[in-house]
Amino acid sequence: MKLVLATNNPHKIEEIKSILSDLEVEILTPKDFDKFPELKEEGSTLEENAISKAMVTCQFTGLPSLADDTGLEVEALDGAPGVRSARFAGETATYDENNRKLLSLLEGLPKQKRNAVFRCVIAIAFAEQDVQTVEGRAEGTIVEKPRGRAGFGYDPLFYFPPLGRTFAELSPHEKNRVSHRAKALARAKELLVHKLSEGESNRRI
Repeated sequence: MKLVLATNNPHKIEEIKSILSDLEVEILTPKDFDKFPELKEEGSTLEENAISKAMVTCQFTGLPSLADDTGLEVEALDGAPGVRSARFAGETATYDENNRKLLSLLEGLPKQKRNAVFRCVIAIAFAEQDVQTVEGRAEGTIVEKPRGRAGFGYDPLFYFPPLGRTFAELSPHEKNRVSHRAKALARAKELLVHKLSEGESNRRI
C-alpha cells in the first residue's frame, strides 16, 4: 500500500514515519507530487480539518491519504488555543510566538489551574466514500517557562506527569510511546493493518 501524508510539516512527517515504520506501507508526502494542492485548515473542529486535508489529498493523488489536526486545549482558557493552536499568535506565527502568547495569558496562575490536554485527530481517506477518523489524547499541565530542546510546537510548555518531564525533555522514542499523536497513530495503524489484510485476502481470491 502507498500512503500519502497530508502535511508539509517536517516534524510531523518524521514522527509519523517513525511510528508507522513497521508497516508494509510506502509513505509519500506532498514533495513527491507536482502542483500539490494547498492544505487548508478552515474547519471549526480538529475533525473537520483532518477530514478535509485527507480528502483533498486522496482526490488529488488517487491514493489512501492520512491527515491529522492537533490542538492544545487549556482549561483556564476555555479550551483555547484548540483548533487555532498553530495560528494562536497570528496566521504566520512561529512556535516561539505561540508559546509566548500562551505563557502571557496564563501568567500568575498556580499549577493546579494550568491543566491542559493535547488532542490529535487523524483522518484516513482510503477512497472518496471511505474516510475514517481516530483520536489520541495526552493530559498534562502548562509550565511557567519553556523546558527542553526536543520536540516542536508547544512541547517545551507541556508537562507530562507520568514521566515527570515536558514533551520537549523526552527523547523521540519516549515521546512516540506516550504522545497524543502516538496514541492516535496506534489506532490509525489498526485501520491500515485491516486494509492491508483485506487487500491480501482479495489477492488470494
